[in-house]
Amino acid sequence: MRKLKIIEHVSLDGVVQHSADGDDFPYPDWNLPYRTPEGRDAVLALHGERFDLVLGRHTYDLWARFWPTAPANPMADRINAATKYVATHRPESLRWGPVEPLGPDVAEGVRRVKATDGPDLVLCGSSTLASTLLGDGLADEVLLIVYPIVLGTGKRLVAEGTPARSLELADTSTTPSGVVLSRYRVTGPLPVG
Repeated sequence: MRKLKIIEHVSLDGVVQHSADGDDFPYPDWNLPYRTPEGRDAVLALHGERFDLVLGRHTYDLWARFWPTAPANPMADRINAATKYVATHRPESLRWGPVEPLGPDVAEGVRRVKATDGPDLVLCGSSTLASTLLGDGLADEVLLIVYPIVLGTGKRLVAEGTPARSLELADTSTTPSGVVLSRYRVTGPLPVG
């Protein structure tokens, strides 16, 4: 059984958005000033040597414009080699591969992929999909790369209405620029009462 890791770059106030996305978001590339070689190496380690990707269609399209032509480096090589499992209503237009659509029922598609042999699955970006999979109990780990900045606006990590979940801190580290990397194991629904 493969694990599904959600890896997100997030501000202190929970914003994961990095581009305008057609809605006048005023802070594109807000995390650039905090990137360091140590942070890059830590993020690469969080992904692992081999992984496949679970992506929403918007993130897939953004990444397909960048990663196939990115200079060779460990992250680009791993991302380009990964099978991309994509939540989409237009599977015939998927060109950057290896790629497979998740099908009309995304949660069932992820369950099917998790049950196969292969490397762990990583979901990056794709905040709507992250909320769905976390709410459906399909995420095994949540890895947060938290930047020392408050944005005050933008898409949040978890959508309103996502079912409550309990997580357990597995480990944490920091970079020289003040970025905190924390890995949590999802332990299940939040106990009530």
